Amino acid sequence: MSLAIIYSRARIAIDAPLVTVEAHISNGLPGFAIVGLPEASVKESRDRVRSAIINSHFEFPDKRITVNLAPADLPKEGGRFDLAIALGILAASGQLPGDQLANYEFAGELALSGELRPIIGEIPMTMACKDANRIVILPEQNAQIASHIKSAQVIGANQLLDVFHHLAGQRLLPLTQQIPQPKTKTFHIDMQDVIGQQHAKQALEICAAGGHHLIMLGPPGTGKTMLAERLASILPDMNEEQALQTAAIHSIVGRAADIDSWQTRPFRSPHHTCSAVALVGGSSNPKPGEISLAHNGVLFLDELPEFERRVLDVLREPLESGKVTISRAARQVDFPAKFQLIAALNPSPCGHYNDEKMRSTPDQMLRYLSKISGPFLDRIDLQIEVSRLAKGALQKNMDRGESSQVIKNRVIQARQIQLNRQHKLNCELTNRELDKYCKLSMEDADFLETAIDKLGLSIRAYHRILKVARTIADLKQEEQLNRAHIAQALGYRAMDRLLMSLHQQ
Repeated sequence: MSLAIIYSRARIAIDAPLVTVEAHISNGLPGFAIVGLPEASVKESRDRVRSAIINSHFEFPDKRITVNLAPADLPKEGGRFDLAIALGILAASGQLPGDQLANYEFAGELALSGELRPIIGEIPMTMACKDANRIVILPEQNAQIASHIKSAQVIGANQLLDVFHHLAGQRLLPLTQQIPQPKTKTFHIDMQDVIGQQHAKQALEICAAGGHHLIMLGPPGTGKTMLAERLASILPDMNEEQALQTAAIHSIVGRAADIDSWQTRPFRSPHHTCSAVALVGGSSNPKPGEISLAHNGVLFLDELPEFERRVLDVLREPLESGKVTISRAARQVDFPAKFQLIAALNPSPCGHYNDEKMRSTPDQMLRYLSKISGPFLDRIDLQIEVSRLAKGALQKNMDRGESSQVIKNRVIQARQIQLNRQHKLNCELTNRELDKYCKLSMEDADFLETAIDKLGLSIRAYHRILKVARTIADLKQEEQLNRAHIAQALGYRAMDRLLMSLHQQ
């Protein structure tokens, strides 16, 4: 057989489009050509494949070899096609039986010795192979991760020779053992680690229950970072679909999934010097940024005004849509970015406001806070002030509040109420759904509109206050919204009140 067809898959964002590897051997001057829009790393596979075949004690054909990676207009990159190309040459030269090749898909980089090295993007590929009803053969390290995908048939191999023996029926490789129940991370941090700050803890509970975004405003050392880090400990574990989505994104940037915390929500905390591309994704070959790596989890931005304004403003669309579209001349890709934003900032350049340590004027504070644009703030559901503890609080046996597990149980219960009622979290409600699930009496509606007018808030902020009030009611297991829920939601607008008071001074 002078022509062999092998199946593999490319890597485009979080998709894994099928690539047909066609290997043809013909008479003529010896040569080895790879066509089909291969990048430099794919072209270099000629030398890797040749050495791997020879060092695995096979015969490398001394003829003209042409390998086509179809479709021809799909860019191919990396060493993921090495294994498929080597098997194609062995099959085309008659050294490997080709009757079983159509049932498999292959990916793996070859060492010169024939050893298989891991690739990136094993989870999207395995999910696509499962949908195509084919068995996927991967390097052993990738196969351990891919085995998390339910009903997928995954085989791990360490050498090209092992794959040959399996396909030839000489020594079959077993299916990689699937992990029956993914584990969740045991947190070594707890809400009880934070002394006091019950108001902030309650706000975090509301955020966790409804999927809302939060800004914490306060002087240094009040526990803002500690509180943000503990949000993950009160969030429900991801379900299987969410865990696979998140793991797929991490796999395409080469971050192996942690088997010990498969369903634990990610927590990302980029430094304030990060660029817009690092935050939302990009480059000529689009890759996910921090907001996509935080998909189904938490994105924490500490020292918010220190981020460049244009960097923060690129978050405006993803905060609304839950995805980010990266457009380049050659291609356009979508990355999911459904995350909870938690931000922390000081109220002034000196870090303090309205106390004996205050050294900034109102004008200086306004210039400092104006680094955060109004449209960005408009997309934040809750804004709270985290104040300094009263004198003597550290010496007293202050109540540390409830544990993360107790709060988590309430959050899970509130989320279940939302899913039963509207099949989504409150943060995802549309304006039409707000009219259905957040009905107010005439008196309460007038009360809310008056408050919105006095604070100078937008219609978007009006809708977000309603969503927060709906979550407060769900935590209390109350079906009807009332003024108490609205008043509490309005209380979480600390940033708006601070800016209004500064403008009035």
